[in-house]
Amino acid sequence: MLSVLRDRAYRHLFTAQVIALVGTGLATVALGLLAYDIAGADAGSVLGTALAIKMLAYVVIAPAVGAVADRLPRRALMVGSDLTRAGVALALPFVDQVWQVYVLIFLLQSASAAFTPTFQAVIPDVLPAERDYTQALSLSRLAYDLESLFSPALAAALLSLITYNWLFLGTVAGFLASAALVVSAVLPKPVTATTSRSGSACAKATAGTRLFFATPQLRALLALNLAVAAASAMVTVNSVVYVRDRLGHGAADVSLALGAYGAGSMVVALLLPRVLDRVPDRVVMLRGALLLTVVFVGLGAITAAGSGSWRWPGLLAVWAAFGAACSMVLTPTGRLIRRSAPPAERTSAFAAQFSLSHSCWLLTYPLAGWLGAEAGLQAAVVALGAIALAAGLLAVRLWPAREPVVVEHYHTGLDAAHPHVVGAARVANGWRHSHDPLLDGLHAHH
Repeated sequence: MLSVLRDRAYRHLFTAQVIALVGTGLATVALGLLAYDIAGADAGSVLGTALAIKMLAYVVIAPAVGAVADRLPRRALMVGSDLTRAGVALALPFVDQVWQVYVLIFLLQSASAAFTPTFQAVIPDVLPAERDYTQALSLSRLAYDLESLFSPALAAALLSLITYNWLFLGTVAGFLASAALVVSAVLPKPVTATTSRSGSACAKATAGTRLFFATPQLRALLALNLAVAAASAMVTVNSVVYVRDRLGHGAADVSLALGAYGAGSMVVALLLPRVLDRVPDRVVMLRGALLLTVVFVGLGAITAAGSGSWRWPGLLAVWAAFGAACSMVLTPTGRLIRRSAPPAERTSAFAAQFSLSHSCWLLTYPLAGWLGAEAGLQAAVVALGAIALAAGLLAVRLWPAREPVVVEHYHTGLDAAHPHVVGAARVANGWRHSHDPLLDGLHAHH
């Protein structure tokens, strides 16, 4: 898997991603302490609102970035996003009003919504071989999981030596280092489509979303996103309730439970490159989604049990299984988008995935919290488990067993108005694009 790091451009980009993730993790810890200083007992409400603002920024800003991405150099867009995030992190220690926190969080997450889809769309161009790209996806999944374990531990160690305000400086340093690494990476020239320069701003902003709804396997991915969001919301929102309230364990065991989720995800991410060499993405991703329902059944049994020492190891096993099943869906997602979107539309497609997946979390996070608090954990398990089951079955129905065979090819002698080359990239002697030549009789005219 580490062989892809021999590619200098990818190595610099991956290192930039890791450093920025650690900086973001430090900022997350520091933000919680800042909210407590400003709002006291209402810190939870402040953080909950900040999380909602984060999700809204992701949902709204990512498609907007996709609309203008073809007009901006990708390196400049990513570096500008990093510099914006560094500036916001530098300002956070000086705020003393809740509204100021909200404004800065919106700016910070808007910059992240610009950086992440652009970064994701660059990697397939840097690593055009599918085997290398698959390994890169697994490394990216590992980076996210390791950050969730490493950043809180690093923050705890630093807080034993310094006050939390200094953690924001670590975030600033992380984003500046990320920007420097992106600048040093030599990126391939992107493929651009002549049609991307025309059309209304709304049409450009929704291009990726329209691609998702027009492509069967990407419609299935929308359902898979919802299944994953149902499971991850249960883990993220209610881990502390299970560990502290239902099982009566200490605060340190909350980290252990979240670590079990991350460990399950990492194990699958390590194994998937070899598995995907032999097993189609459809099989892996759909089985991962359906496995979530089985895990919800196990969680329901733990929730219903009033006592028993087995519940704690059972919860760890369930959380690890959730992580493994979610990773089965999330890790190959980039491969699916890469195959389904023409090169010129990749940034829009990744932006749409970023926005639409976070729309699912915007639904399931408050649902997991509200149901758990108002109706009890069992009601939350049943509701989110039902969502995961329905979404998984819908994905099975939407994703055709025979995926289109996408073939990149060229056309000469066709003008820009010809319907067959709409969305195609202009090349020296004609047009270049990709699709399944067996679909819709597209080559019947020539």
